[in-house]
Amino acid sequence: MEGESTNECGRKEMERKNINDWLPITKNRNAKWWYSAFHNVTAVVGAGVLGFPYAMSQLGWGPGVTILLLSWICTLYTAWQMVEMHEPEEGKRLDRYHELGQYAFGEKLGLWIVVPQQLMVEVGVNIVYMITGGNSLLKIYQTLCAHDCIPIKRTYFIIIFAAVQLLLSHLPSFNSISAVSFAAAVMSLSYSTIAWITSLHRGVQPGVQYHSRSSTNVGSVFGFLSALGTIAFGYAGHNVILEIQATIPSTPEKPSKIAMWKGIIVAYVVVALCYFPVAVFGYWAFGNTVEDNILMSLVKPRWLIVAANIFVVVHVTGSYQVFGVPVFDMLESFMVKRMKFKPTFFLRFITRNTYVLFTLFIGVTFPFFGGLLGFFGGFVFAPTTYFLPCIMWLTIYKPKIFSLSWCANWFCIICGVLLMVLAPIGALREIILEAKDYKFYS
Repeated sequence: MEGESTNECGRKEMERKNINDWLPITKNRNAKWWYSAFHNVTAVVGAGVLGFPYAMSQLGWGPGVTILLLSWICTLYTAWQMVEMHEPEEGKRLDRYHELGQYAFGEKLGLWIVVPQQLMVEVGVNIVYMITGGNSLLKIYQTLCAHDCIPIKRTYFIIIFAAVQLLLSHLPSFNSISAVSFAAAVMSLSYSTIAWITSLHRGVQPGVQYHSRSSTNVGSVFGFLSALGTIAFGYAGHNVILEIQATIPSTPEKPSKIAMWKGIIVAYVVVALCYFPVAVFGYWAFGNTVEDNILMSLVKPRWLIVAANIFVVVHVTGSYQVFGVPVFDMLESFMVKRMKFKPTFFLRFITRNTYVLFTLFIGVTFPFFGGLLGFFGGFVFAPTTYFLPCIMWLTIYKPKIFSLSWCANWFCIICGVLLMVLAPIGALREIILEAKDYKFYS
C-alpha cells in the first residue's frame, strides 16, 4: 500500500511538472536581470503616459507634480515588496500574483481576492492598448495622406492591430516574447522623448491658460478625480512582477530577487525619464487645451508625428503581450488543471484566439481612451499596485506597530483606497460625456 501511495505521489508530481513545463510563465527559467528591466519598462511605461499632460490640466501644477512624485515613490516601494515576497521561505517560489494572495490569505480567500482584480487589470490594459494601437494607426494614415484621405473607420485600424496580436499570442512562453518586449521598451522611451522634446520645441502656445479645463466647479471636481485614475493607470506593471520574476533562475547563493530588483531599478529610472518630462512639458506647452493623448496635440512636423505613432504601435504591441501572457497562463492552467483538458496546441490556439477577439470586440465597441484610462486606473489598478502588496506584507511579516515599515505600508494603503474610491467617479462621468455623441463602430 505504501509503495502504491509513493507511486501515486510520484505520478502526480510528474504530471504537475509536465503542466508547469507547458504553461507560459513556468516553461523556462533562464532569464537575465536585463530581461526584468525591459519587461518592466514595457509593462509600466504604457499608453498611460500619453494621457499625463491631460491629467495635469485637470489637476493643476501643484497637485499634479505632487501626485506624480508620490505615485512613483509608492509604487517603487510596493514593487520592492513584491520582489521580496516572491520567495517568502527557502525552496518556495510564488510564481503568480494569485499564488502570493493564497500564501497571504489562504487557498480559497487568496484566489477570490486576487484573481478578479488581476484579470480586470490585465484585460483592461489589453482593451485600452487595442484602442491605442488603432488610434495611432489612424493618426499615421491621416498624417501621411493629409487632405486627400479616403475616410476609413477607426474600427478597421483596431482590427489591423488585433490581427498582429493574433499572430504574436501564439509565442509559447514569457521568455519567447523577450525580443518583442525589448523593442517595445525602446519604443516607449522613444515616443515619450519625442512627445516632451516636441512640446518643448513648440513652446508655450498662443493664449495658453493653466486654470481648470472645466468651466464649472462640478466639472473641475470630476476632472480632478478622473486625473487621479489616469496617473494610477501609468503604474500598472505590478500585476506581472511575480510572473516576470518566475522566469529568472534562483539558488540559495543567488536568489532571483537580486536580478529582479536590479532590473526594476533600471526600469524605474526609465519610468522617471519618460513620465515627468512628458507630463510637465506637455502641460506647459498646451495648457488646458491639451488632448487626452498628447500625440494628438502635436501636428507638426509631420514626419515626427508619424514616427512617434509608429513607436506607440510597436510599444503597445509588446505591452499587449506582456499583459496577455499571464492571462493565457491563467486560462490554460484552468482548462488543464480544473477542466482536465489535455495540454495541446489546439487548446492553446482556441484559448488565445478567443481572448484576443474578446478584447478586440470590447475595444471597437467602447473606444473611449481618456475615460477608460481613468476608470481602469482607479478601480482596479490602485488595489493591485498601491495597497494589496502592502496588506500582504503586513499579513506575512507582521511589522511592529508604528515602525517605519508599518507606517509606510499604511500610508500606501490609505492613498490606494482613496484612489480606488474617488478616481472611477470622475472617469465614469467622462465616459458618459464622451458616449453622448458616440456612434457604434464609427
